[in-house]
Amino acid sequence: MNRIKEVLDAKGISQTELANRLGKTFNMINLYTTNRVQPPIHVLYQIAEILDIDVRELLGSPDKPGGLSIQLCKSEK
Repeated sequence: MNRIKEVLDAKGISQTELANRLGKTFNMINLYTTNRVQPPIHVLYQIAEILDIDVRELLGSPDKPGGLSIQLCKSEK
């Protein structure tokens, strides 16, 4: 899961503007912002540069920027 939409909203940047700056379609950016498709790592770095944030902030939770959390589930027998 990424936080692209959250950061775009906080910075007042539209998905259309991000699409234009990346040379991507609005539809692709929308897929990224709704977490239906995860952008390749090089695109994440480009987005972070455009948004002037550390790439880890796009992946972390708001209360733990830069931290990924993994929840393990006990399998049923």
